[in-house]
Amino acid sequence: MTQIAEAGQTEGNPLLRSLSPLIVDAGVPVATYYLLSKGFDFSVTAALAWSSVLPAARTIWGLVARRRFNALAALILAANVVSLLLSAVVGDPRLMLAKDSGVSSVIGIAVLCSAFLGRPIMTAAMKPWVTKGDPAKLAAWDRLAAASPRFRRAERTFSIVWGAALLTECVARVVGAYTLPIDTMAWLGSVFLIGAIAVAMVVGGGLAVDPMEKMVEAEAR
Repeated sequence: MTQIAEAGQTEGNPLLRSLSPLIVDAGVPVATYYLLSKGFDFSVTAALAWSSVLPAARTIWGLVARRRFNALAALILAANVVSLLLSAVVGDPRLMLAKDSGVSSVIGIAVLCSAFLGRPIMTAAMKPWVTKGDPAKLAAWDRLAAASPRFRRAERTFSIVWGAALLTECVARVVGAYTLPIDTMAWLGSVFLIGAIAVAMVVGGGLAVDPMEKMVEAEAR
């Protein structure tokens, strides 16, 4: 009975329902990689290969069964493939430190391209937080996305900020790998990534999320 009740709560929670694709497509593969590589001491190649299984399956399932392209799952898969290719180059510890920037660069470029093509990938992460699962706000979002150039510019801006932050993190990681001591970069690379995410959240929130929340609230009223 408890399981049925919990399932009903999940099914009836619009915020959780809208976030679930993001968790499955992005969160689970990344968590799997770190769990296997850091927790179970898998090699980088093995951890990347196993963490690519779900994005690959989701991408193929979307194309074959639903005749739809799963952009986020495909993006994570592409980032893993790039890292696998870079991991094949061994013997240079600085190159091994720099190779992690391949993931940031692939994701950053893809996010920027999606924004300029008018289909910003980061909307999948932003929309649930702006609408809070409120049906009136969801409807207001859809109306604004269809009719408001200002709203669409803010939507693209959010993805541009995130893409730029990830590309900057990529450049910083490569520069650091070849200019700083190896022991320093072993931990500083994670700091770069956390810093890039923090900057993207603050800047993206001020330039896009806050204005969009106000527009959605006004439209919903």
